[in-house]
Amino acid sequence: MRRSLTYNAKHPSDFIQSTMLIFSLLLIGYGFLCDPPWQIAIGLYQIVTTQAVLITDSMLIGGVGAAFVNAGLVTLISVFLLRIAKVPFSGISVACLFLMAGFSLFGKDISNIFPIIIGGYLYSLYKQEPFSRYIYISLFGTALAPVVTEIASIGQNGTPLFRYLIGCLIGLLIGFVLPPLAAYTLRVHQGYNLYNVGFTAGLIGMVLASLFKSFGHEFDSRMVWSTGYNLPFSIFLFLLFGIMVFTGFWLNGKCFSGFSRIHRHTGRSVADFILLDGYPLVLINMGVVGGFATAYVLLVGGDLNGPTIGGILTICGFGAFGKHMRNIVPVMAGVVISSYFMVWKLDSPSVLLAALFSTGLAPISGQYGWKWGILAGILHASVVLNTNILHGGLNLYNNGFAAGLVCMVLLPLIEAFRKEDGD
Repeated sequence: MRRSLTYNAKHPSDFIQSTMLIFSLLLIGYGFLCDPPWQIAIGLYQIVTTQAVLITDSMLIGGVGAAFVNAGLVTLISVFLLRIAKVPFSGISVACLFLMAGFSLFGKDISNIFPIIIGGYLYSLYKQEPFSRYIYISLFGTALAPVVTEIASIGQNGTPLFRYLIGCLIGLLIGFVLPPLAAYTLRVHQGYNLYNVGFTAGLIGMVLASLFKSFGHEFDSRMVWSTGYNLPFSIFLFLLFGIMVFTGFWLNGKCFSGFSRIHRHTGRSVADFILLDGYPLVLINMGVVGGFATAYVLLVGGDLNGPTIGGILTICGFGAFGKHMRNIVPVMAGVVISSYFMVWKLDSPSVLLAALFSTGLAPISGQYGWKWGILAGILHASVVLNTNILHGGLNLYNNGFAAGLVCMVLLPLIEAFRKEDGD
C-alpha cells in the first residue's frame, strides 16, 4: 500500500488515500501523547466491552488516549477496506472516513463494526456483485454497531460469549439488509439528507428496539458526557484544520483562487466536491467548516469531548461531499434561533449535537435558500430530541434519522409553496 505524497490533479486517489492514512496515524499518535500504552490498552478493552448506545462518550469510558487510538484504528481499518475493495478515493471516501473517526469517539469501536461490514459483504456475494458497490453503505451502516454490545448485555440466558455471538449474528443480518433499504430511503428524501444511511439505520433500529421491548427489555436513557477538555482539544482541532487550509492553499498554487466555486453547489447528493473542484480547494473548505464548527461549540459554552468532536469531524469530512459555509450556516442558525423560544439551551448535550449534525440538511438551504434552511434547522432541533426513544439509542446517527423525517414533511411543503408563488 505504498503511495506517493505527490499530488496529481487528474488522478488524486492515491494522494487522498495517503492523507487519510496520515489522518489515521495522527489520531493514534495524539492518543499516545495523552496516555501511556498500558492505560490505552486497558481503555480499549473497556470501550470494546461497554454498551455503546447514545450517548456514550468513549473518553469517559476508556480515557482520552484510548478513545483517540480507537478512532485512529477504526479509520485505518476503513482505509484498508476501501483499498481492498479497490475503490478510488474521492469525496465520499473522505466524508466516510472522517465520519468513522468521529463516531469512534462515541459508539463505534474496533470490534462492533465488523459484523455489519461482513453482512454487507455477504449481500454482495448474494447479489454476485463486487463489494465495492456496497462498501460505503456497509461502513456508514456501522451506525447500528451498538446493537452488538447491547444484545450481549440483555438477560441472563446463556454465557456472555453466547449472547455476544447472537449480537454478531444480528449485526450480520443488519449489514445484509442495509443496501436495499438504503437505496429505497434515498428516493424518499431525494438526496436532501446527506446522512441517508442514518435515516435507514433509524428505521431498522426502531424495529429492533420494538422487538426488544416486546420481550421485556427496557432501554435506559444514557448520558456519558465528559467535560474539562476544551483547551487541549481546541488547540488540537484548530491545528488540524489549520494544516488542512495551509495544505490546500499550498497545493492550489499558494493561493485561494477558485475557493468560492465550491459555494455554487447546493450540496444535494451526490455532490463530490473533489471530483467537481479538486482536492486542494476541498481541503481548504474542510478546514474552514471544521474550524467554524469548533468555534461554534466554544462560543455557545459547550464541551469539546467525544460526541462533539465526532460532530465536528463529520462536518469537516462532509466538506468534501456536500457541505460548505453557505449551506450549513442557515441550518445551524435555525437551531440557534429555536433556542430563544423553545425549552432548551444551546450548551446542553443533545442540542449541541443537534446543531452540529443538523448540517445533514444543508442541501435544503443550498437548493431552496437560507430561509428554508433556517426552517429546516428549527424543525430538526425539535424532531431530533424526540427520535432517540424510538430506536432506544441503537442508531448512532440519530440526527440522520431525524433529518430524514424532516425531509419527508418539509420537502413537499417547499415544493407546494414555491409553485404557488410562481418560483
